Amino acid sequence: MGSVLPGKVTGITKFGAFVAIGEGKSGLVHISEIANTYVSDIRDHLSDGQEVTVKVIGIDENGRINLSIKAVLPQQPQRPRPAPVRRPAPPPRGGSEPSANMSFEDKLRRFMQDSDSKISGLRQYADKKGSRRKGGR
Repeated sequence: MGSVLPGKVTGITKFGAFVAIGEGKSGLVHISEIANTYVSDIRDHLSDGQEVTVKVIGIDENGRINLSIKAVLPQQPQRPRPAPVRRPAPPPRGGSEPSANMSFEDKLRRFMQDSDSKISGLRQYADKKGSRRKGGR
């Protein structure tokens, strides 16, 4: 495993390409191992008879050879991912006590009160909307 070898594409399927690597041996390059980008159609990247360089990435218990073309391609530089946007926490509602000085029980009590208030408002809205559908206002 890990050997880099020259090969020749001998067949293309919807899931990969078969590559002859010499000495009467061949292996499969799975569609996910063809390029560093998304591959929807293998024929956009490979053709029958094309000379390729492959890397042996595995041999299964049945002796089938798994190959990779992208493993021998130059690595694309990784684009830095943007940092997640962190919004500041909203100020505590209704009360002058800062949440940093509150006990867990106090925080939980405030959370439950806020939740009950929101649920009550949603129920009232749903009841009004439901009564309009039934013909009443």
